[in-house]
Amino acid sequence: MGQPEMQPEGPPQDGRGEGAARLRPGDLTGRAFPLGDWGEPAARLDELYRWVELGALRTAAWYLEDRVWKRRGARVLRCGAAAGAVVGVALPLLDLTGAAAGIAPWGCLALLLGVACVAADRYFGVTSGWMRDVATAQAVQRRLQALQFDWAAESVREVLGPTEGTAGEAAERCLGVLRRFSEDLSELVRGETAEWAGEFRSRAAPVGTQAVVFSGSGRGAEVGGVNGRFPAPPGSARPNMPRQRPPEPR
Repeated sequence: MGQPEMQPEGPPQDGRGEGAARLRPGDLTGRAFPLGDWGEPAARLDELYRWVELGALRTAAWYLEDRVWKRRGARVLRCGAAAGAVVGVALPLLDLTGAAAGIAPWGCLALLLGVACVAADRYFGVTSGWMRDVATAQAVQRRLQALQFDWAAESVREVLGPTEGTAGEAAERCLGVLRRFSEDLSELVRGETAEWAGEFRSRAAPVGTQAVVFSGSGRGAEVGGVNGRFPAPPGSARPNMPRQRPPEPR
Protein backbone atom coordinates (compact mmCIF):
# COMPACT_ATOMS: atom_id res chain seq x y z
CA MET A 1 0.00 0.00 0.00
CA GLY A 2 1.74 3.13 -1.18
CA GLN A 3 1.96 6.19 1.01
CA PRO A 4 1.12 9.35 -0.98
CA GLU A 5 3.26 12.41 -0.40
CA MET A 6 1.51 15.78 -0.09
CA GLN A 7 3.78 18.67 -0.88
CA PRO A 8 3.04 21.97 0.91
CA GLU A 9 3.47 24.07 -2.25
CA GLY A 10 1.57 22.00 -4.79
CA PRO A 11 -1.12 19.41 -5.30
CA PRO A 12 -0.42 15.96 -3.87
CA GLN A 13 0.50 13.11 -6.14
CA ASP A 14 -0.26 9.49 -5.46
CA GLY A 15 2.07 8.12 -8.10
CA ARG A 16 -0.49 5.86 -9.76
CA GLY A 17 -0.49 7.35 -13.24
CA GLU A 18 -4.19 7.24 -14.12
CA GLY A 19 -5.35 8.57 -10.76
CA ALA A 20 -2.75 11.32 -10.70
CA ALA A 21 -4.13 12.79 -13.91
CA ARG A 22 -7.62 13.08 -12.34
CA LEU A 23 -6.64 14.61 -9.01
CA ARG A 24 -7.65 18.16 -9.96
CA PRO A 25 -11.33 18.42 -10.93
CA GLY A 26 -13.16 21.52 -11.99
CA ASP A 27 -15.02 21.48 -8.68
CA LEU A 28 -15.70 19.25 -5.70
CA THR A 29 -18.43 17.10 -7.21
CA GLY A 30 -19.72 13.69 -6.30
CA ARG A 31 -18.30 10.51 -7.77
CA ALA A 32 -20.01 7.34 -8.88
CA PHE A 33 -19.62 4.49 -6.41
CA PRO A 34 -17.58 1.68 -7.98
CA LEU A 35 -19.79 -1.35 -8.48
CA GLY A 36 -17.96 -4.62 -8.83
CA ASP A 37 -18.12 -8.34 -8.16
CA TRP A 38 -17.82 -9.43 -4.54
CA GLY A 39 -16.69 -12.89 -5.61
CA GLU A 40 -13.20 -11.85 -4.48
CA PRO A 41 -13.75 -9.76 -1.34
CA ALA A 42 -10.07 -8.88 -0.87
CA ALA A 43 -9.71 -7.37 -4.34
CA ARG A 44 -13.05 -5.62 -3.98
CA LEU A 45 -12.05 -4.04 -0.65
CA ASP A 46 -8.73 -2.92 -2.11
CA GLU A 47 -10.61 -1.27 -4.99
CA LEU A 48 -12.89 0.57 -2.57
CA TYR A 49 -9.91 1.72 -0.52
CA ARG A 50 -8.22 3.14 -3.60
CA TRP A 51 -11.48 4.90 -4.53
CA VAL A 52 -11.76 6.50 -1.08
CA GLU A 53 -8.07 7.42 -0.99
CA LEU A 54 -8.25 9.01 -4.44
CA GLY A 55 -11.25 11.05 -3.34
CA ALA A 56 -9.31 12.38 -0.35
CA LEU A 57 -6.31 13.24 -2.52
CA ARG A 58 -8.65 14.94 -4.98
CA THR A 59 -10.19 17.04 -2.20
CA ALA A 60 -6.82 18.07 -0.80
CA ALA A 61 -5.58 18.93 -4.30
CA TRP A 62 -8.61 21.15 -4.86
CA TYR A 63 -7.94 23.14 -1.70
CA LEU A 64 -4.20 23.36 -2.36
CA GLU A 65 -4.78 24.68 -5.86
CA ASP A 66 -7.56 27.02 -4.76
CA ARG A 67 -5.26 28.67 -2.23
CA VAL A 68 -2.64 29.58 -4.90
CA TRP A 69 -4.42 32.64 -6.31
CA LYS A 70 -5.61 33.62 -2.84
CA ARG A 71 -2.03 33.54 -1.55
CA ARG A 72 -0.84 35.72 -4.41
CA GLY A 73 -3.72 38.15 -4.02
CA ALA A 74 -3.21 38.36 -0.25
CA ARG A 75 0.47 39.13 -0.67
CA VAL A 76 -0.25 41.81 -3.28
CA LEU A 77 -2.89 43.46 -1.11
CA ARG A 78 -0.74 43.33 2.03
CA CYS A 79 2.25 44.74 0.21
CA GLY A 80 0.04 47.49 -1.20
CA ALA A 81 -1.28 48.31 2.28
CA ALA A 82 2.22 48.42 3.77
CA ALA A 83 3.59 50.53 0.90
CA GLY A 84 0.63 52.92 1.14
CA ALA A 85 1.16 53.40 4.87
CA VAL A 86 4.90 54.01 4.51
CA VAL A 87 4.56 56.39 1.57
CA GLY A 88 1.60 58.15 3.19
CA VAL A 89 3.67 58.93 6.27
CA ALA A 90 6.96 59.67 4.50
CA LEU A 91 5.69 62.19 1.94
CA PRO A 92 4.16 64.63 4.45
CA LEU A 93 7.33 64.43 6.55
CA LEU A 94 9.46 65.24 3.52
CA ASP A 95 7.15 68.14 2.75
CA LEU A 96 7.44 69.48 6.30
CA THR A 97 11.22 69.24 6.36
CA GLY A 98 11.45 71.06 3.00
CA ALA A 99 13.23 68.21 1.24
CA ALA A 100 10.43 68.03 -1.34
CA ALA A 101 7.76 70.70 -1.54
CA GLY A 102 4.15 70.09 -2.54
CA ILE A 103 4.09 66.32 -2.16
CA ALA A 104 1.94 66.11 0.97
CA PRO A 105 -1.31 65.57 -1.01
CA TRP A 106 0.25 62.52 -2.63
CA GLY A 107 0.78 61.11 0.85
CA CYS A 108 -2.97 61.32 1.47
CA LEU A 109 -3.57 59.47 -1.79
CA ALA A 110 -1.07 56.77 -0.77
CA LEU A 111 -2.83 56.33 2.57
CA LEU A 112 -6.13 56.04 0.76
CA LEU A 113 -4.73 53.32 -1.49
CA GLY A 114 -3.37 51.45 1.53
CA VAL A 115 -6.74 51.58 3.26
CA ALA A 116 -8.39 50.41 0.04
CA CYS A 117 -6.07 47.39 -0.06
CA VAL A 118 -6.92 46.46 3.53
CA ALA A 119 -10.64 46.91 2.89
CA ALA A 120 -10.51 44.79 -0.28
CA ASP A 121 -8.65 42.03 1.58
CA ARG A 122 -11.21 41.97 4.37
CA TYR A 123 -14.27 42.29 2.15
CA PHE A 124 -13.30 39.61 -0.37
CA GLY A 125 -11.75 37.39 2.31
CA VAL A 126 -8.53 36.78 0.39
CA THR A 127 -6.21 36.20 3.35
CA SER A 128 -8.81 34.36 5.42
CA GLY A 129 -9.67 32.14 2.44
CA TRP A 130 -5.99 31.36 1.93
CA MET A 131 -5.60 30.33 5.58
CA ARG A 132 -8.82 28.31 5.45
CA ASP A 133 -7.72 26.39 2.34
CA VAL A 134 -4.37 25.54 3.92
CA ALA A 135 -5.99 24.41 7.17
CA THR A 136 -8.54 22.24 5.35
CA ALA A 137 -5.89 20.61 3.15
CA GLN A 138 -3.80 19.81 6.23
CA ALA A 139 -6.86 18.38 8.01
CA VAL A 140 -7.56 16.13 5.02
CA GLN A 141 -3.93 15.00 5.07
CA ARG A 142 -4.09 14.10 8.77
CA ARG A 143 -7.27 12.11 8.31
CA LEU A 144 -5.85 10.34 5.27
CA GLN A 145 -2.75 9.32 7.18
CA ALA A 146 -4.94 7.94 9.98
CA LEU A 147 -6.92 5.97 7.40
CA GLN A 148 -3.76 4.56 5.87
CA PHE A 149 -2.51 3.27 9.22
CA ASP A 150 -5.94 1.89 10.15
CA TRP A 151 -6.16 0.11 6.81
CA ALA A 152 -2.63 -1.25 7.23
CA ALA A 153 -3.61 -2.60 10.65
CA GLU A 154 -6.66 -4.33 9.16
CA SER A 155 -4.55 -5.77 6.34
CA VAL A 156 -1.97 -7.14 8.78
CA ARG A 157 -4.74 -8.65 10.87
CA GLU A 158 -6.11 -10.45 7.83
CA VAL A 159 -2.66 -11.70 6.81
CA LEU A 160 -1.85 -13.02 10.26
CA GLY A 161 -5.29 -14.55 10.55
CA PRO A 162 -8.38 -13.21 12.30
CA THR A 163 -8.35 -14.04 15.99
CA GLU A 164 -12.09 -13.49 16.36
CA GLY A 165 -15.08 -13.27 14.08
CA THR A 166 -15.69 -14.55 10.59
CA ALA A 167 -14.48 -13.30 7.22
CA GLY A 168 -17.80 -11.50 6.73
CA GLU A 169 -17.32 -9.61 9.98
CA ALA A 170 -13.78 -8.68 8.93
CA ALA A 171 -15.07 -7.32 5.61
CA GLU A 172 -17.80 -5.39 7.40
CA ARG A 173 -15.18 -3.94 9.75
CA CYS A 174 -13.10 -2.78 6.78
CA LEU A 175 -16.14 -1.22 5.15
CA GLY A 176 -16.88 0.56 8.41
CA VAL A 177 -13.41 2.10 8.41
CA LEU A 178 -13.89 3.40 4.88
CA ARG A 179 -17.37 4.68 5.58
CA ARG A 180 -16.36 6.56 8.73
CA PHE A 181 -13.50 8.20 6.87
CA SER A 182 -15.76 9.24 3.99
CA GLU A 183 -18.31 10.72 6.38
CA ASP A 184 -15.59 12.53 8.32
CA LEU A 185 -14.19 13.97 5.11
CA SER A 186 -17.63 15.11 3.95
CA GLU A 187 -18.26 16.75 7.31
CA LEU A 188 -14.90 18.53 7.09
CA VAL A 189 -15.76 19.98 3.66
CA ARG A 190 -19.24 20.91 4.84
CA GLY A 191 -17.83 22.73 7.88
CA GLU A 192 -15.39 24.68 5.72
CA THR A 193 -18.19 25.65 3.35
CA ALA A 194 -20.39 26.76 6.25
CA GLU A 195 -17.52 28.84 7.64
CA TRP A 196 -17.03 30.48 4.24
CA ALA A 197 -20.76 31.21 3.95
CA GLY A 198 -20.89 32.70 7.45
CA GLU A 199 -17.87 34.87 6.75
CA PHE A 200 -19.42 36.05 3.49
CA ARG A 201 -22.68 36.97 5.22
CA SER A 202 -20.83 38.81 7.97
CA ARG A 203 -18.96 40.86 5.36
CA ALA A 204 -22.13 41.76 3.47
CA ALA A 205 -24.29 42.54 6.51
CA PRO A 206 -22.50 45.33 8.45
CA VAL A 207 -23.91 48.30 6.49
CA GLY A 208 -27.55 47.32 6.85
CA THR A 209 -27.08 46.08 10.40
CA GLN A 210 -25.44 49.29 11.54
CA ALA A 211 -28.24 51.36 9.98
CA VAL A 212 -30.85 49.34 11.87
CA VAL A 213 -28.88 49.58 15.11
CA PHE A 214 -28.40 53.33 14.84
CA SER A 215 -32.03 54.00 13.90
CA GLY A 216 -33.22 51.75 16.71
CA SER A 217 -30.98 53.48 19.23
CA GLY A 218 -32.34 56.86 18.12
CA ARG A 219 -35.93 55.77 18.62
CA GLY A 220 -35.04 54.25 21.94
CA ALA A 221 -33.52 57.53 23.08
CA GLU A 222 -36.64 59.41 22.10
CA VAL A 223 -38.97 56.99 23.80
CA GLY A 224 -36.95 55.90 26.77
CA GLY A 225 -35.34 59.19 27.67
CA VAL A 226 -31.77 59.62 28.83
CA ASN A 227 -29.63 56.55 29.58
CA GLY A 228 -32.57 54.25 28.85
CA ARG A 229 -34.68 55.59 31.75
CA PHE A 230 -38.26 56.66 31.38
CA PRO A 231 -38.88 60.36 31.93
CA ALA A 232 -40.68 61.43 35.09
CA PRO A 233 -44.34 62.33 34.73
CA PRO A 234 -45.16 66.02 34.65
CA GLY A 235 -46.11 67.72 37.90
CA SER A 236 -44.74 66.45 41.16
CA ALA A 237 -41.54 64.49 40.96
CA ARG A 238 -42.58 61.92 43.56
CA PRO A 239 -45.95 60.96 45.00
CA ASN A 240 -46.51 62.07 48.61
CA MET A 241 -46.64 59.15 51.01
CA PRO A 242 -48.41 59.47 54.36
CA ARG A 243 -46.06 59.67 57.32
CA GLN A 244 -46.36 57.28 60.23
CA ARG A 245 -45.89 58.23 63.88
CA PRO A 246 -42.98 56.54 65.61
CA PRO A 247 -43.98 54.02 68.27
CA GLU A 248 -44.31 55.45 71.81
CA PRO A 249 -41.82 54.19 74.39
CA ARG A 250 -43.23 51.85 77.03
